[in-house]
Amino acid sequence: MSPRTNESAPQNGRPRPDEGTPEPDRSAPTASDRNTGPAAASGRTTDDGATAASGRTADTQSTAAVGPGSDGSATANEPRADSGCDASDEPGADGSAAAIGSRADIVSGAANEPGADTRSDAGPEPVSEAEGSPVAGAEAEPEGNPVAEADSTSGADSEARPVAGFASGGGSRGVSKGEGGSETTVVPGRGTAPRRGRESAPESGRRRLARVAACAAALAVAFTGFAVALGAGDDGRTVAMSSSPGVSAAQLAGGDLDTAVERLQAHLKAQPKDFGSWSTLGLAYVEQARVKGDPSRYPQAEKALERSLELRPDNDPALAGLAALAAARHDFEDALRYADKALKQNPYSERALCSRVDALVELGRYDDALEAVRLADTRRPGIPVFTRYAYVYELRGDVKTARRVLEQALDSAATRGDIAYVATQLGQLAWKQGDYKTALDHYARALGADDTYLPALEGRARAQAASGDSAEAIRGLEQVVSSYPLPGPLVVLGELYEAKGERTKAGDQYALVDAYTAIARSNGVNADLDTALAAADHGDTKAALRAAEAEWKRRETVHTADALAWALHVNGRDEEALPYARRATATGYKDATFLYHRGMVEYAAGDKKDARASLKAALDLNTGFSPLGAAKARKTLKALQALETAK
Repeated sequence: MSPRTNESAPQNGRPRPDEGTPEPDRSAPTASDRNTGPAAASGRTTDDGATAASGRTADTQSTAAVGPGSDGSATANEPRADSGCDASDEPGADGSAAAIGSRADIVSGAANEPGADTRSDAGPEPVSEAEGSPVAGAEAEPEGNPVAEADSTSGADSEARPVAGFASGGGSRGVSKGEGGSETTVVPGRGTAPRRGRESAPESGRRRLARVAACAAALAVAFTGFAVALGAGDDGRTVAMSSSPGVSAAQLAGGDLDTAVERLQAHLKAQPKDFGSWSTLGLAYVEQARVKGDPSRYPQAEKALERSLELRPDNDPALAGLAALAAARHDFEDALRYADKALKQNPYSERALCSRVDALVELGRYDDALEAVRLADTRRPGIPVFTRYAYVYELRGDVKTARRVLEQALDSAATRGDIAYVATQLGQLAWKQGDYKTALDHYARALGADDTYLPALEGRARAQAASGDSAEAIRGLEQVVSSYPLPGPLVVLGELYEAKGERTKAGDQYALVDAYTAIARSNGVNADLDTALAAADHGDTKAALRAAEAEWKRRETVHTADALAWALHVNGRDEEALPYARRATATGYKDATFLYHRGMVEYAAGDKKDARASLKAALDLNTGFSPLGAAKARKTLKALQALETAK
């Protein structure tokens, strides 16, 4: 699986720049106070009095992401990618604005994991007048200015222009003219599912190739469409309309991230040396990338954060922002390095503490992550730390503690964003344990707080599919991917289509996964884990193995072990796959997909007894873990049982 903000004066021992290191607030409740999770300190605030970010999650988890399941993510390949961390609030001596927090795609990886340093400084290509999106009256900005290159609002009129279409037969974004000539992004499916297309007659290979290419092109346009929707000058540069300075914590906690970005851009045009606002803007871009599923924001985030450091070297909000950005791009070595640098400047930086936990988790350093999250809990207890605390215990197989921590975190949630985020985490945890009714209850609470919260919409659809309501699940996932075209929901939607025999629609979703990962890479995101997981089942198996091997070399986690085992299996190398499949389940982490993969590898390797045990454990844990995988697990287990009976 939400930006957070830190704008008020430092609280609870939080230092300002150039001040000494404060003593921690010993009165604040911590997760470790009860050895089970956070105290239900209802309304406990973060750095600036604002708690959760309204839009979000995270891995994921980051964001989040960034996350395993960076998103999550973040995608659903790996848990909670959202980092869920509030930024440090340190107004500078010059009155600089505070840093916006965000959940980078990572906490566990729910948003997709990997980590190669493949950054690109280039932002999305501007849409020119010739491309059908004329915007007039732009004020020229200096070359390379992140304010000039990224999201803002133009007062010029423009015609409605479709820019995306992800699910078959529906779901498109567009730029339409609103009141006063301002532009808005039109996203069918927010609140109502996009219209479903008809099954077409068989088509030629050439026609299908052209159609899939068009889908991929639409996806690419969608990632730049957000910048178009917020306005661009006729020279391709964006224009900030508002001249009001700063961004309020209330705006971000209320979910108005786009407005906050516009105001920051306007403020920085008037006060270009405000290093604090540059770091805030960079973090806001990271959050926009996560919320919109749009990696084209990352180059703008990098430029804004680097501008902050040029103005004030070693300022900890910018360093913590770079840690969050690196995590969102799945470069966890860099995330750890920047987090450590930020903590050297400010040991109480919540974002840096959280990003450090995320990085250690995603690098497979689980014992170090446990130590880091306990330290974070001591220094900065709050929902961002509590959710990480829960995930670290979940990875160790302690679901009971993880659930208790999240329940206490939900009791302490005071904003709609925090409620949606934590309730979604609880829903994901319940779904993974096969408790679909409880999962649906948690998702309902999350959507009651924010009915556009995409991780909750995705989670609800997965729980509906597992409960046998595939029609509602498909409608829900069509809604999700129309706005959030990440590999996890695309693959699940494709598998639901495939289970119904709609192979053409299924193939379109799998093709969009390839398009997404290509675009993500072009914006500095390491997408090897996503490639390995999706391609192993629905694409080029040799490419899946190359990606899995590359990711394993970068980091040895339960998720990369599972991906490598499965990629080896689909390439017929089961003896080699077996140690990795067993390593993926060695920590006690309860994931039915891991158990299914292990069982199928054991079966192919000739270990029928262990295969039967693993497949039974997978189905006992979560009977609906995958639209296709669960059915295959049942079929294989039935064959094994028949063999046992025959003996």
